Amino acid sequence: MAVILITGGARSGKSTRAEARARAFSGQPVYLATAEALDGEMEARIAKHRARRGTDWIEREVPLDLVPALLASDGGGARLVDCLTLWLSNLMHAERDWEHEVSELAEALPRLKSPVVLVTNEVGLGIVPDNALARSFRDAAGIMNQIIASVADEVEFVVAGLPMKLK
Repeated sequence: MAVILITGGARSGKSTRAEARARAFSGQPVYLATAEALDGEMEARIAKHRARRGTDWIEREVPLDLVPALLASDGGGARLVDCLTLWLSNLMHAERDWEHEVSELAEALPRLKSPVVLVTNEVGLGIVPDNALARSFRDAAGIMNQIIASVADEVEFVVAGLPMKLK
């Protein structure tokens, strides 16, 4: 079993890289989507991702309950979680205890039988945000990424479509 974390900036090629990594494992891959189509722009983004992936994926929409979805889909093909930062945003918006949920994820990942590829964003490489909510999200994402990276078997940073192995 492998836990692979793929991080990078917006439009860096993370999702494409993660899809390739998940497809490299045997079995039918499972796509665990954390995004919700709450507006037309997000609907278009989701449609673009679906078209690129094709129809050979099992797709599950998991905006909040990620750990139960990973447990329920264990024992088959690789799972691709795209993405952890949207999941974190969903948790914060729903006023759930994101620190507890991230800890549960970190505890569950090493116990899973089937491979998991997780996509996340590096959001702390730019300027300090000008408002408390954005600073809180940036800080939470950094903490989450550190926790998940610590339990991952592999960590890659994608820049301009090029993966760099970190772990």
